[in-house]
Amino acid sequence: MSDWNRRRFLAAALAGSAPAAPAPALAIAHSKTSPSDARRIAEEARRLTRAALAALGGMARFTGKGQNVFIKPNISWDRRPEQAACTNPDVVAALVEMCFEAGAAKVVVSDNPCVTAEKSFARSGIREAAERAGARCYPMDERRFRRMAIPGARVVRQWEIYPEAIEAGCLINVAIVKQHSLCRAALGMKNLMGVCGGARNRFHQDIGRAVADISGFVRPRLVVLDAIRVLTANGPTGGNLADVQRRDTIAAGVDQVAVDAFGATLLGIKPSDVSYVAEGHARGLGTMDFQALSPAQVEA
Repeated sequence: MSDWNRRRFLAAALAGSAPAAPAPALAIAHSKTSPSDARRIAEEARRLTRAALAALGGMARFTGKGQNVFIKPNISWDRRPEQAACTNPDVVAALVEMCFEAGAAKVVVSDNPCVTAEKSFARSGIREAAERAGARCYPMDERRFRRMAIPGARVVRQWEIYPEAIEAGCLINVAIVKQHSLCRAALGMKNLMGVCGGARNRFHQDIGRAVADISGFVRPRLVVLDAIRVLTANGPTGGNLADVQRRDTIAAGVDQVAVDAFGATLLGIKPSDVSYVAEGHARGLGTMDFQALSPAQVEA
């Protein structure tokens, strides 16, 4: 009620026009149980994704009638969903469904994988799930990348970026939480390397500042973290089921630094230990102090 005095608030309330509470910047949905069979895990992933978005104010906060939506999951590796190297396909499908429910005209699901696209798109289960939900799902075409200037960049001042990702009416970044041998954690900001073409291994020379450069330029409207399963070791490729743990959690928000800061805690590390999270915080791209945002907590 900061800009409403008591009299104005009472008058507005009586007239049915009192200001609504602002929508939260971060929502965390968690399940009390951890189902073991595949069907119930899929149901949990969809339920928690919807619960997190509902707590944020619903998908209509991010997209609407007639808009084109670009969803960027992690489809980088030739791995099954149980191996937790790629985004959970049911999380992706739930986002696609909600976009259409909000009135989106077209939803594209795409990535620029690190392995043969046909293998990763099929084995991850994402292509099948996304297309069943009504999206178009395809790997990025290397001929379509366009070299763009990155304003304010420290190390990646120009790069080949996929134009469809940044020109869409709404960009949704949906990453899985996993350990990364180079930068401690692969989270949302790191997932945006997948809208880049060219020799991305050059980013590894200064990964923290490079990822901050890209994420500060691309700036998704919505960030979703899939922590149904978490890869705790031997990332980013994984492969060994012994490295996978269940967290049964979905986080979603508008502050990509805060979302990733929370994601780091799911791996048992401090947000400041993830170089690009610390760099993003220092640049004002968001806050590492995700608790200061008073995240909405949901059990579903």
